[in-house]
Amino acid sequence: MYQIIDGKKISAEIKIEIAKQVEEIILKGEKRPHLAAILVGGDGASETYVAHKVKACEQVGFKSTMVRFAEDISELELLSKIDDLNNDSDIDGFIVQLPLPKHFSEEKIIRAINPKKDVDGFHPENIGRMTLGLPAFVSATPFGIVELLKRYKIETSGKHCVVLGRSNIVGKPISILMSQKAEFANATVTVCHSRTQNIKEITKQADILIVALGQQGFVTADMVKNGATVIDVGIHRVKSDKTKSGWKLLGDVKFDEVAEKCSYITPVPGGVGPMTIVSLLKNTLLAAQNKIEF
Repeated sequence: MYQIIDGKKISAEIKIEIAKQVEEIILKGEKRPHLAAILVGGDGASETYVAHKVKACEQVGFKSTMVRFAEDISELELLSKIDDLNNDSDIDGFIVQLPLPKHFSEEKIIRAINPKKDVDGFHPENIGRMTLGLPAFVSATPFGIVELLKRYKIETSGKHCVVLGRSNIVGKPISILMSQKAEFANATVTVCHSRTQNIKEITKQADILIVALGQQGFVTADMVKNGATVIDVGIHRVKSDKTKSGWKLLGDVKFDEVAEKCSYITPVPGGVGPMTIVSLLKNTLLAAQNKIEF
């Protein structure tokens, strides 16, 4: 019988822990942690994500600032705002919500953020530091995945971890984190992607399968070995006549058929998603406390 890895429950517990730390900070007469978010344009998914982040800030007692720009602002205007936030001593950390409209160079925008305020963990300096095992802001989704493995005490040392997907935001960083010499790491890691031959043969060897491909229902029961731990990072909004909203969320894994073979599995929604937002809060708290020395 499989056990659900409940990201909703774990993220709620972590929010309580963060809120207590915020209370202690305020009692000491120190500044309330402050997270800012820049949103360019009106992309529906981005609007939703940023709204969730603002609400999460309120729940833990952070101050939050939302900076909105029309889709047609120039790259120069956005860079100027990033410079303002870099130099604003009241702001501990900030994010630029991705994806950006086509006329922006995302790489240029990310590199403009001060690594000490880069709570998304996307800046090359943070990625480089993470790779070397130095203190760094780790991007939120991989940070959240490691936290789930930790909280459920899932054995990773010496296990075969297969990562499907090689994005800079999830696939690459989680593959590095899982292979590092650390607690809840020390795994042997294989990374699969769109050019990998015989994916099924590789995934069937996985003790831990982390799926971040962005392809709905890609992983089926015949791709998973008995007793595996499956972490589903995918999120797809599909039409449904069985829900009030007319939509439902599905992952990269066919949950109903795969779950029966697992020891642990994350659901969609309610698995990795809530952990991503709470990891952003954890990074902001670390920034506010100057816990990561550059």
